[in-house]
Amino acid sequence: MKFKDANDYRNWSNKAVTLLGMSGVGKTRLANNLPRSHWFHFSADYRIGTRYMEEPILDNIKAHAMRDPFLRCLLLTDSIHIGSNITFNNLDPLSTFLGKLGRSDLGGLGKREFVRRQRLHQEAEIAAMLDMPTFRKKGREIYDYPHFLCDASGSLCEVIELDNPDDPVLRVVTDNSLLLYIRASAEDEKAIYDRAQAQPKPLYYRDDFLEHAIGEFLETKGLTSTDEIEPDDFVTWVFPKLVEHRRPRYNMIGETFGYVIESKEIASVRDERDFEDLICLAITRAS
Repeated sequence: MKFKDANDYRNWSNKAVTLLGMSGVGKTRLANNLPRSHWFHFSADYRIGTRYMEEPILDNIKAHAMRDPFLRCLLLTDSIHIGSNITFNNLDPLSTFLGKLGRSDLGGLGKREFVRRQRLHQEAEIAAMLDMPTFRKKGREIYDYPHFLCDASGSLCEVIELDNPDDPVLRVVTDNSLLLYIRASAEDEKAIYDRAQAQPKPLYYRDDFLEHAIGEFLETKGLTSTDEIEPDDFVTWVFPKLVEHRRPRYNMIGETFGYVIESKEIASVRDERDFEDLICLAITRAS
């Protein structure tokens, strides 16, 4: 949604905001400064993990458990129950399912299985975002929340087809909320790089980006097959390239269809009033 001016936004009785930005830029931290009594919080990652990928996640855990003779016996006799404890602040079961490409002896996945899981995540992320209007309505009509906040996945920019102005995910987001893009500073990107180097985590990649990255990595490292890749080595090598790839996509979406704030500006947000003031500042700058 776009607004004539800041007052137009302030007079919006049932506000809805979608936070866009790379993982680690501060979307969830910003969301946590809003009172839960006034804002219904919709986490796209939580919806992905608990609704659309719950079964594959559990199947993966059970497959690993079945390799242990002790757990295998208990599972086959229905003596134990396995579940994943995904929360807004703990998405490890989801990222663990995505896995890493490379050598099986180091915990990696073969290319076919890795790509299959990537595509499951893509489908799940699209489905979760298309659920957003339903949850906005639920928040207001069932739970009596006046306002709605969507904490989008860090990979949202990847599932939107930028050359299609009628992309269904983009339409849902912009028809039902104000899109607020948090642009990472160079310092923030460096901090995100450093975390990725110290603790490589599974990530989602678009098909075209992944194919190009694999080819470049194999050539650079002198390898002939993805089965030779050390999983953490690929993740740390590809991460800066992924950020470079995503940055213009974030910028295009935020600047064209929403409003932009700089990551350093969220440091001053302590409560709902600060949050509203920051959005109004972004609207005024874009006018």
